[in-house]
Amino acid sequence: MVKSRDLLPSLAMVVVQIGYAGMNITSKMAMEAGMKPLILVAYRQIFASIATLPVAFFLERKTIPKITIRVLVQAFFCSITGVTGNQVLYFIGLQNSSPTIACALTNLLPAVTFLLAAIFRQEAVGIRKVSGQAKVIGTVVCVAGAMLLSFYHGHTIGIGESKIHWTYAQNITTHGSDSAGSNFFLGPFLIMAAAVSCAGWFIIQTKMSETFAAPYTSTLLMCLMGSIQCGVVALISDHKLADWSLSSPLRLISALYAGVVASALAFCFMSWAINKKGPLYVSVFSPLVLVIVAVFSWTLLEEKLYTGTFMGSALVVIGLYGVLWGKDREMNEKEDEVENQKMAKQQPTVKRDINEDIESRLSS
Repeated sequence: MVKSRDLLPSLAMVVVQIGYAGMNITSKMAMEAGMKPLILVAYRQIFASIATLPVAFFLERKTIPKITIRVLVQAFFCSITGVTGNQVLYFIGLQNSSPTIACALTNLLPAVTFLLAAIFRQEAVGIRKVSGQAKVIGTVVCVAGAMLLSFYHGHTIGIGESKIHWTYAQNITTHGSDSAGSNFFLGPFLIMAAAVSCAGWFIIQTKMSETFAAPYTSTLLMCLMGSIQCGVVALISDHKLADWSLSSPLRLISALYAGVVASALAFCFMSWAINKKGPLYVSVFSPLVLVIVAVFSWTLLEEKLYTGTFMGSALVVIGLYGVLWGKDREMNEKEDEVENQKMAKQQPTVKRDINEDIESRLSS
């Protein structure tokens, strides 16, 4: 069983995926209503920086380590991979596809992260151990479940229809899926590239956490640098004042939601979880977003649930539990190893004390 020490990181990652599921829908609606993806990304980082600043100040102002040149360089590469590269590629890909396809291809993230983490020796594969086998099999099952959920429907599950309907969102998403066909290759390709970029961020963030254990401040640095980078890219591509307007409630809500929930909150939670559990732990939760989107789509958009949805969701949950169990067992093995080393060091001291005590008694 997964111990209570895993509860908070697990809950944090579930909250992140719920936030991402909402962002997929609201951002797609805003872009279908005319908002440019690069401008949305720029506003997202500006709002994320504003939201992260007070959190970092109040929680880490007394404990923040020294910000060195090395830390700034690491934060810069975190912003390039986790913000600019990841989000620019993802939002342009989302504009040229659909939320379902975007979520499906994003679920390559655990496999890519596992591969990079193993290459850079941030994740011990340990294939001969039960814990290592659980992580590998769990990751494969997770990705397989996500792909099954995305590309296989099967029969309709007769659970009735939701009583909640969002007509505006239904019209927007229906139009969006129809318009995505003209760029069928470009959209998925960019989303896969975004997943690779995000995996790179996990690796760099893990390295940064070793010397700069301040997740909220590191998130702030990343968002600040990312807002400058994304702002420059967006201004170069589109400098019309009208395109930057947030007078539309849909644009404003989408930008605020993406910045505060899907960037500030999500990055803080993920940086903290990476520091606690490592890159694979964080990435393996990404397939949950597809399950959540399926539920949202049934609840709000009158989409039907299929046997493929149920089977894929079940595989995602089983695979996720397998990875969590493997990580927990791995941590227990490390703790036992440390304890055994301590006992081995203490044994000579105990023997020496006993010998000295015997010698003192004999001499007296």
